[in-house]
Amino acid sequence: MNFHNLFIMGYVVIAILFFVRVEDKLFFAIQPNQQESVYTWTSTYSIKGSKLRGFAWSENSQKWFITYTFSSNEEKSLFEQQSLSGITFKISGRVEEIPKPAHDYAFNLQTYLNSHGAVGMVSATSYEEISESSHFIHWIASRRLKMEKHINSHFPPSLQAEAKALILGLRDDMDPNLTRAYQTLGITHLFAISGLHVGLLSFIFYQFMLRLYIRKEFALGCLLLALPLYACLVGGTPSVWRAVSVVEIVLLSNFLKRRVAIEDAYACSILLFLFYQPGLILQISFQLSYVAAGTLIYSAPFLKTQTNLFKQSFWITFLCQIAVSPLLLYHFFEISLSSFFINLLFVPLFSFIILPINLMLFLLSFLLPFFSDILFSIYEPLRFFLTSCTLQIASFPYQMWNPGKLSNWQIVIVLTGVVCTFLVLEMKHPLRILLFTLGLPVLLIQATPYLNPALEITFLNVGQGDATLIELPYRQGVILIDAGGSMRFNQPEWKQSGKPFEIGREIIVPFLKGRGIQRIDVFIWTHADSDHVEGAEEILEEVKVNEIHVTPGAIEEPTLYQARQVALSNSILIKERMSGHSWQVGETKFLYVSPGDTDYEGNDDSLVLYMKNHLFTALFTGDLEKKGEASLLKVYEGLRKITVLKGGHHGSKTSSTEAFVKQLEPKLTIFSAGKNNRYGHPHQEVVDRFKELGLSTLTTANVGSIHVRYHKEEMTIESTWGKNKIKRDLSQ
Repeated sequence: MNFHNLFIMGYVVIAILFFVRVEDKLFFAIQPNQQESVYTWTSTYSIKGSKLRGFAWSENSQKWFITYTFSSNEEKSLFEQQSLSGITFKISGRVEEIPKPAHDYAFNLQTYLNSHGAVGMVSATSYEEISESSHFIHWIASRRLKMEKHINSHFPPSLQAEAKALILGLRDDMDPNLTRAYQTLGITHLFAISGLHVGLLSFIFYQFMLRLYIRKEFALGCLLLALPLYACLVGGTPSVWRAVSVVEIVLLSNFLKRRVAIEDAYACSILLFLFYQPGLILQISFQLSYVAAGTLIYSAPFLKTQTNLFKQSFWITFLCQIAVSPLLLYHFFEISLSSFFINLLFVPLFSFIILPINLMLFLLSFLLPFFSDILFSIYEPLRFFLTSCTLQIASFPYQMWNPGKLSNWQIVIVLTGVVCTFLVLEMKHPLRILLFTLGLPVLLIQATPYLNPALEITFLNVGQGDATLIELPYRQGVILIDAGGSMRFNQPEWKQSGKPFEIGREIIVPFLKGRGIQRIDVFIWTHADSDHVEGAEEILEEVKVNEIHVTPGAIEEPTLYQARQVALSNSILIKERMSGHSWQVGETKFLYVSPGDTDYEGNDDSLVLYMKNHLFTALFTGDLEKKGEASLLKVYEGLRKITVLKGGHHGSKTSSTEAFVKQLEPKLTIFSAGKNNRYGHPHQEVVDRFKELGLSTLTTANVGSIHVRYHKEEMTIESTWGKNKIKRDLSQ
């Protein structure tokens, strides 16, 4: 039997073992009320603020996601001074229910745990260290921690995050503003240790051994041993192991005088890692890494035909970007248009200048710290200049294409366009055909929202706050009412994480991107409470806004200061509105029905919006309470039989009075409230009132974000956590 047949048999055996392994991974037994058990930490964990989070193996070889809250700064410091990888603890705690995503486009913790092979989440309440691992992996993790501390103590603060990312694969300390700029330019992959890093370091290591007059065979053997150690040292991300495993298979075949094609090594790498951890296929980094690598491998014949280095660089960038674009659209709902050109400059800049400089400075900081300090004084201003240029380039408008989450037929169109593009290049057809294979899918997808005849309203689950999005038929307009928020209390510095949770940026903006919304026509700030406007600043920084409507007098409140400054810096019109102001877009009419005066006094001066489209009517009440409701009823006596009511003040006892509810008779009332909130919203007395009147209610705390769609006299109601659609005929 020849080597080729053995290789095919190997594929078959690995495939069978893979399916058996998946079967075993999918059907595990979870201990539902686990109180105390022994866990051994993996190298995947983080310490941020007062929280420790990470993965650990239990005694029965199940991986769990562990969370623990430090009781003091001293306790936190003890954990920060050592690597937890391989250390065994006896942990007391409880198995927690996995938090559900706020909406369909939000981060899904359950998927994240599945991708890491974890069976559940444990909230630890106490711990006892049992033993410190003597395993080699723990030793490697300890060296990584020492290297991180060395960078913190020897590199200038402005260069530390970059050095840790490029040398150790640690990206937690990256500046959020700079990270967003890299995302806009499509170059975040440069900070993920991948094939180019591994290839460059392998070349340096191999050439260094040869310069020491070491035999090629021995140098090759040393490289075979060094690469897995390097992968462990830098955190073992999918992109690293992909590059290392492919190189290892090729080198091993050369070492054994049994040449393996790079395509076979690539395929074996995929099978082996999915056999080891099937959930890896859910990891975005795994998908992007292997798709990009596969594109380059299978496009090698085409790339070899390019006559010069510039053309080859252009086509490498182009092909990789086109190949990964379906994945980027599927996961992030947008792609960077500038990345096709920016990568031509930044890939060689980072790979052949910035990465080697960081490696050299890192080594010199050990060997000749005085000399490295001199070089830092030269390099730091140059790097600062490059960062300033990067931020400036990223600030240019229209760099991102954001069509939103693709439907099934749109995914088929995108994939067809990508395949056809590769066929055109493979068959050497005229390049102008690419305008059709790429342009037609873009036009079809871009036109989709403008063909949607439905009026759609989404009450976003932003915890104990309000945020409501209105999308008019045929994308005639987008209106956002409030921006959510959370109550923040002064905490000691050691409890504060480097990147605080931002409702606007992490909940509302992803939803807007998921809906393909790049511009808000009217942004309404009903009043100045933090749970309604705290996220406004982040939204203004991420999304174009035409104008802002605010209740009279509220704009001077301290809670709106930062958002107002961002609005003014972006030249966004801020208009005070009150009862009586109206406008119309297409067949949808809008009218403000409160407040009736210009003296801002809080909740009862909320800017209340009434909307009507054919048989569909809606009233968005902000935090309107008893007094405000009475004033509204007095002025607008004809306001009756509302289709959808946004319950005032999250369903507090001081709102949704009997007189108000009886007059409006809403077919559906939405309460926006946080799960297990301290205020008890919506109040049971209010909920009972609606039940007694036979009126339906939904609460975001119970069902997640709530989506209401109106078309052809029919209203459809869906929720993120709900199982069924509810349809109501409004003509009856």
